[in-house]
This record gives sequence, C-alpha cells and structure tokens, in this order.
Amino acid sequence: MTSQNHKTFVYVGIGGEHPLAAAAEPNSLGEGGLFRRGDDEEAWQPLTDGLPADPQVRAMAIHPENPQVLFAGTQDGVYRTSDRGEHWEATDSPKAEVWSIVFHPTKPDIMLAGFDKGMICKSEDGGLTWKKTDTGKVVFPHITMEPTEIVKRIIGLSFDAASPLDVYGAVEVGGLLASRDGGDTWEECTGFTAVPESSQWGFHAPTRDSHVRDLRAAPHDSSYLYAAIEEGGMVRSRDGGATWKQLPGIHDDVHCIGISGARPKSVYVATSRAPYRTDDEGDNWEVINNGLDGRYALHIAAAPDNADVVLLTVSANARRENPQFYRSTDGGRNWKLIESVGQDEDMVVSFDWDLQSPGTVYAGTEPGQIFCSIDHGETWRQLPVSLPKLAVGAMAVASA
Repeated sequence: MTSQNHKTFVYVGIGGEHPLAAAAEPNSLGEGGLFRRGDDEEAWQPLTDGLPADPQVRAMAIHPENPQVLFAGTQDGVYRTSDRGEHWEATDSPKAEVWSIVFHPTKPDIMLAGFDKGMICKSEDGGLTWKKTDTGKVVFPHITMEPTEIVKRIIGLSFDAASPLDVYGAVEVGGLLASRDGGDTWEECTGFTAVPESSQWGFHAPTRDSHVRDLRAAPHDSSYLYAAIEEGGMVRSRDGGATWKQLPGIHDDVHCIGISGARPKSVYVATSRAPYRTDDEGDNWEVINNGLDGRYALHIAAAPDNADVVLLTVSANARRENPQFYRSTDGGRNWKLIESVGQDEDMVVSFDWDLQSPGTVYAGTEPGQIFCSIDHGETWRQLPVSLPKLAVGAMAVASA
C-alpha cells in the first residue's frame, strides 16, 4: 500500500448529509464519530479525546506541511489536533455546523471555514483562533425551502492557487461567493447568476431552488472554474469567476465533477441521466454509459496520475435504489462493475486518492464501510472496521 519512506493514515468522519429533522430538534443528529487507521494497523481507532459527543464530521483538512496537524469540522465548530487525532481541542470558532475547511495554497497559517447560515470564518494563526468574515454585501439566493438556514450552508471553499487573494465559496442553494482580499470580505459572483439560463435553474417540486453541488478549479489554470448545479446544469468561468457561461450538450441535473491533473482539459461529470466527458474544457460533451446498469450518476473521480482511470457510483433513481460502483480504464467509454465493494444496497459515497502512493485509493460507503485498492481500483479489500452504520461524512488521507 505504501512505500518504505512513509506511513499512511486514513481518517473517516461520520455524519453524512444534514437530516432536516435536526433543524427542528438540534439534539436529534444521532450517532456520529471520527476514526483513524494506519496502514500497518488492523483496527480503526475511535478519536474521542476532546471532541464533542457524537461529532458530526462533514469536513476535514490536514496541514499541508505537518501531517500530525488535522482539523475537523463538527456541529460545534472547528476542532484541532497536533498529534494525529489522539487529543483534540476546540478552537474559538463559532459553535455552529462546519461544512468546509480549506488552507491557503502557500501560507498554511491562513485558513477558511464555511458554516451553515451563510457564515465564513478565517484564521491567520494556523487554526488556533478564528474571526467571522464580512458577508454583509451578500444577497443570498431566493430560498423557498424550509428551514432556510440549512440551505444557506457554505459547502465548498477554494483559493485561486495562482492568485490567492481570490477565493470562492459555494452556497448550497444556487449561489457562488467571491472574495478579492483573501477571504476578509465577500460578495456575490453576479456573473454566476447573470447567466441567461439561470432563470431556468431549479427543482420542479416542492421547491424551485437549485443547488450548487460541486465547484472545481482546473489543475492547469486556476482561473478556469467549473460549477455543477443540481437542476441547473454545468457552468464555466475562464476569468476567475468574473463571468460565466452555461455549457451546452449536458443534462441539467449535475451532481459531481471529476478532473485529473494528468489531463486537465478532460472533465468528467455525474448527472441524473448519465456520466459525461469532455476533452476540450466543456465546449463539447459525450455520454459515457457503455456497460452501466444504472443511469443516475452520483459520484465520479479520475485518478490523479492517470486520467483514463475513473471511478463512478450510480443508482437506479433519485431514491438511490440499487446503487452500484464502477471502474473504467479508458476514460469512461467502457465500465466494469466492481462487485467487491459494498453489499446489496450499500452506496459508495466517498473516494479519496493517496497522492503520496500512486494507485492507492480509498472508498467509503453509506453504512460506514471502508475499502482500499492499491492498483487504481482494479482489486479491493475491505479494511477491518467497527464504524457506526451511518453515512461517511468526510474522509482524509495523510502520509508521514
């Protein structure tokens, strides 16, 4: 699994998507947890010292220069460890649900965290202390869904690696935020909602709110941004988010984006009709569904060192019935069912590649199972696991 020069640790947070009932009953979130396993260990170790009871972990970030330092976003704010999770301490971040955590690309003392209710906080001392940033100029999208606090959560944050003063934030319901001062102040990306087709974004019932499901910067040029909109399609910016274009030729219910640094002009997306592929940054698309039994694609990821190796989760419908896990070795043009991962109705909800060990990838299922492959997903083994049978909310891989 690993070379002799490093040891890999896998962290798994249990939490999953936000249950709407929890908004009415804040104490009804149920069982959660955070677990760690080293590549030479047989069992998963629960990480509890200093964390809140039943932590709902939906975001994690590993320090880019010190893998012993890890941050976890919980329902009670951001927590920090400096010993690989043996002991945790609460930071002074707001005691609210955390949905995203990100490091500055070159200055790891600078961090941002996205919360529910449209709140973004910033740290300039390596995550020890946090302050609320200014979102006063933001006019959040019109929301018809109740409760409105849930759908204003900041589900993604991304620095522009080439120009780190530019930062982007994805709002759960059809919104994109931008900061031009490193995250201190925020405004709407008006060009995002200025796309003429945006008037057609939205669900048919019971609400017409569209959801930003994924936001990615192209590995070769961070001014190229892609946003996946559930019931809105795919939009692209080539100028760092100033202007956006709706990409034609793709189904309008987009769930996930996959890009490999090995061939950054090729982009994969998962939609409710089929997975798609483009080799020209989104100008032209092709359906890639040969060999698939299900058509409702939910998660897609290309190997960072081989863009032709792609992993995909599909199901029969939006209710996630008959979920299946597939692999392609020719850029999605043909798919082969992976029968060794999950059982029956187990949905694979998370993939994470070990960037220090090419070919090694981990997959987490909704019931809390973890699988590992060391050959780009050709063969898999289930890791010894005693995790709660709840959705995997976040996964992180660290190598020493």
